[in-house]
Amino acid sequence: MAGLWIAHANLQDPDTYAEYSKAAGEVVAAHDGVFLARGGNYRQLEGKEFARNVVIRFPTFARALECYESDGYQAIVDKATGAAERSIVIVEIDD
Repeated sequence: MAGLWIAHANLQDPDTYAEYSKAAGEVVAAHDGVFLARGGNYRQLEGKEFARNVVIRFPTFARALECYESDGYQAIVDKATGAAERSIVIVEIDD
C-alpha cells in the first residue's frame, strides 16, 4: 500500500525554509516520492491552522518512512525545525 507524507508548517524564517525545501525535494525524489500538494490554496476547517501544507505520495508506507529516516533527510531536518513550526505524519493508504 502507498504512503502519504503529510506536512504542515508555519514559516518563521522563509529564506532558510526555502533552502530546506529545495534540499528536501531532492531527497524525496531519491526515495520515489511525488509531490501532490506543495503549498497552494487551502481552507482550514478544524484544528490548528498551518499556512503551508504539503502532501507527498510514496510507492509504499515503508518507502515514505525510509525517506524521513534517511541520512539525507536527517541532515537537513534541523534547518526546517529552526525555520518553521511543523507537523508531519505518514499515513498508509489503499491504492
